Amino acid sequence: MTNPSIPEAQPTSNLPLIGRRALVGGASKGIGRACAELLAQQGASVTLLARSADVLEAVVGGLSRPCGQTHHAIVGDVGNPQQVLEAVHNAVENSGPFHIVVNNVAGPPGGKLVNSTIGQLQEAFGNHILFAHQLMQIVIHGMQKEGHGRFINIISTSVKQPLDGLGVSNTIRGAMASWAKTLANEVASSGITVNNVLPGATETERLKAIIEQKAVTGGRSVEEVRAEMLREIPAGRFASASEIASAVCFLASDAAAYINGTSIIVDGGRTRTLS
Repeated sequence: MTNPSIPEAQPTSNLPLIGRRALVGGASKGIGRACAELLAQQGASVTLLARSADVLEAVVGGLSRPCGQTHHAIVGDVGNPQQVLEAVHNAVENSGPFHIVVNNVAGPPGGKLVNSTIGQLQEAFGNHILFAHQLMQIVIHGMQKEGHGRFINIISTSVKQPLDGLGVSNTIRGAMASWAKTLANEVASSGITVNNVLPGATETERLKAIIEQKAVTGGRSVEEVRAEMLREIPAGRFASASEIASAVCFLASDAAAYINGTSIIVDGGRTRTLS
């Protein structure tokens, strides 16, 4: 006899996310853009969120539509969240619930924690924790009504092992992981999962900026810093944004329905911890 509390396995499909609506933050470039592109390829209708209207328009226009789905953009800055949150609320009211939310916000500037100001910590907390929380409260009711939802947070391997020179980021990333774990426990019975993807060094504009900053502060060349970072990675290379997106899309799929409240490291083996 089938246990009604356990969802039956669904047949695999070339479009595993068909019929799903996804909201992706930071979707104009880097990891966010890669996530939007892969989610669209797998059948999801994607709403992109970022600050640059022109770039967003171009990205939306280039997204795949394998099942004729439509894609949209919301222009806004998490540093001034009210307009963004209102736009998301209107999207839910007018078009229906989001089934997938990818929380992806640019990390705080580098620097040692001991030198960081209260203002820097408050700004990071607002951009990451408070924005994600307000966003969740807008979309959660639709997920609960449909009995299906996926929150996927792009954080950092610093959740497992703090990174030198990223004091504010280490602090906020850890708080985000704790927020996610707590939320996961509270909403799991509604068919909603909350998980984190922890990218290692990934070929993005942020990695380039981090390398350049380390070079300046350490009095070394960009090439020396880059080579040093590569030596720390057993795979011997940086990740591509699409490799991070693959982990996100797996967590968004029905295949990951029983994975909840966890953090998946995607870093080529750089993080040395076991858990």
